[in-house]
Amino acid sequence: MSDFPEKLSRKLIRRQEENSFRELKPQQDLIDFSSNDYLGLSRTSLLQSATNEILKSNSSFNGATGSRLLTGNHNLYSELESYLKSFYDFESALIFNSGYDANVGFFSCVPQRNDIIFYDELIHASIRDGIKMSDAKAFKFKHNNVDDLRGQIDKIREKDFYEEIYVVTESVFSMDGDSPNISELAKFCNEHSLYFIVDEAHAIGVFGKGLVVEKNLQEKVFAQIITFGKAIGSHGAAILGSKPLKEYLINFARSLIYTTALAPHSIASILAAHQFLEVEYGKSLIEKLRQNIHYFNQTIEALHLRQVFLLSTSAIQIALISGNIAVRSLSITLMESGFDIRPILAPTVPKGNERLRICLHAFNTKDEIERVLLLIKENG
Repeated sequence: MSDFPEKLSRKLIRRQEENSFRELKPQQDLIDFSSNDYLGLSRTSLLQSATNEILKSNSSFNGATGSRLLTGNHNLYSELESYLKSFYDFESALIFNSGYDANVGFFSCVPQRNDIIFYDELIHASIRDGIKMSDAKAFKFKHNNVDDLRGQIDKIREKDFYEEIYVVTESVFSMDGDSPNISELAKFCNEHSLYFIVDEAHAIGVFGKGLVVEKNLQEKVFAQIITFGKAIGSHGAAILGSKPLKEYLINFARSLIYTTALAPHSIASILAAHQFLEVEYGKSLIEKLRQNIHYFNQTIEALHLRQVFLLSTSAIQIALISGNIAVRSLSITLMESGFDIRPILAPTVPKGNERLRICLHAFNTKDEIERVLLLIKENG
């Protein structure tokens, strides 16, 4: 049967009409202000060499050969998970194939029927998808607003029957680059016997070991979700938490149970990258990134662009350019000038909140930062 369903064709046409049609495009040789490779680890030969040395000592396999519960749980897994739980100071670590797999696996199986999930209204799509697969009820609270969360929980406790309440946020939000007051959230959750989950995908490496560790909140967090495809420069993710949580996920997280494990090379790369973060080389990359973030914000002020940009002290900087056509046009102008900066279009973000998402890296220069901002000022 060669025909394509009419309903699906109409949805594709609608995307084209709204200037929000997505395509896979080849990589271009442009100055990188778009990737999540915040520290530049994915492109350094030092990490490749360190990864190869670990592989020589630990594995003769190229592929995983099966799921972790069958033949894929090679020795590097236990070495890395032991390293991660010590590095982040948690009781256990469990590796998943991606941040998406970790979030879908966790939220689809941990919250149960008669439980309630409260999630920040700007939470990542992978968490939303996991929540949809859960039997628990779910409610969103206003972005980074503890008072709204408190009010909603008070109402729930007055009228609804429930068994457990889970609260989830991100430490750095991928579409705004901002952060909640996770110390306040952790304190609130602990005082009210709520299970607190933090997704640290865009904080790990940018803020060292992430904001949970930086603020010494490990004992107040039920689960910390970390990913390795961003500042760590590799692929995969892990859920950090208690030993019983790890045992539960091994038994019930379908995205772990029913998928082929990561290949030894991926595991070795994650281990090598974390080892880099503990030595002077890695620490210098983190410091260089922090300097670039500071310089970016200084230059925004100097060029009187503050009204265009959202406030952010993370590696993600957002320029609000309303309308899919306008933001796509500015992105093309920047690319034609040699800079890889991508537009974020509706419906990924609400209509009227379209934006340029600028990702800063340790390897970006001050000159590149200044040139990008001047182009935005001249053409925005």
